Amino acid sequence: MVREQYVTTTEGSSSPRTVPDHVYMIGIYGWRKRCLYLFVLLLIVILVVNFALTIWILRVMWFNTEGMGLLHVQSDGVKLEDGESDFLFPVYTEEIHSREDSSLLVHSSENVSLNARDENGDVTGRISVGPREAQGHTPNLLINSHNVNMLFTADGDQTVIGPDKLRVTGPEGALFQHSVEVPLLKSELLKELRLESPTRSLSMDAPKGVHIKAQSGNIEAASNMDVVLQSSVGLLVLDAETVRMPSLPLSNEGDSGNAQGLYEVCVCPSGKLFLSRAGRTSTCSDNQEC
Repeated sequence: MVREQYVTTTEGSSSPRTVPDHVYMIGIYGWRKRCLYLFVLLLIVILVVNFALTIWILRVMWFNTEGMGLLHVQSDGVKLEDGESDFLFPVYTEEIHSREDSSLLVHSSENVSLNARDENGDVTGRISVGPREAQGHTPNLLINSHNVNMLFTADGDQTVIGPDKLRVTGPEGALFQHSVEVPLLKSELLKELRLESPTRSLSMDAPKGVHIKAQSGNIEAASNMDVVLQSSVGLLVLDAETVRMPSLPLSNEGDSGNAQGLYEVCVCPSGKLFLSRAGRTSTCSDNQEC
């Protein structure tokens, strides 16, 4: 409220004459004042409710000066003291370590995928473990032991196994669609070693020779057709106490073997074998090629 007072004087008289006061009402009155008070009260209620909700969230989520509950924020990363963590969206991290007294378990209801990206954001390697299969996509796969020795490596051209031995324990053995290069191939103790090609040929090549040895058993070579033992330059040596050929054809008694197209197997004192046309008697001395 502002009150204004005007004082006037008349001619010939020095005494002032007071003019009636004029009063102006300035402020908020009536329903506007009540609405203002109601609005201020509403703001105070909202502020109290928000403050209470904030305190409740801090208590429920276990916020503290070190982090949130069991999740501690440190200078070198985030550490989970105990319990499990659920991630609803992708996680980007440089390293993940388990606690010293437990293993690291990654679980998902669908699949678990690990992607490695370059500086451009392109995926350079991927490992995906699903409910039915596990897949890996990378230009070069390398597996090392704890002492940084290469155990296994594979790329688009070849696969290399680092340890001295590769052991296959399956009942059906190992199936190779292409060639295999090994310095030594042997079976376990008291087990058979069998090389088999069901529909194609089987070839063993070595620049300095192929050595086949059975220390306490037999060596068998079976074929549906011919078995050819051939040496281009050297000799074919059969070094055994007894050499048997039980299925050689026999000539009819009284007939000449030459007429039947039969040959006689002859042996030189050096062990060399040669054929001689069969007759009624031995012809080895007549056709000696020792």
